[in-house]
Amino acid sequence: MKFLGVLRQDLLQHSETWENKTLPDFLEALATYTEDIQGYYDNTNANVDAEKAAWSTFADIFRGAKVYE
Repeated sequence: MKFLGVLRQDLLQHSETWENKTLPDFLEALATYTEDIQGYYDNTNANVDAEKAAWSTFADIFRGAKVYE
């Protein structure tokens, strides 16, 4: 998937913007952000239901996990 390659390149080229640089930290943030993504959508007034499977939600979770604490 091209998206994951772009995400990897972002880590390699801009690691200073990543909070979760190690695989264990990233996976932990990924798991936690999966539970909290609906709150992000609600707070940004996005008309998205995170319970409905969509590639865009999947991508948002991966992007969010790079900085989620």
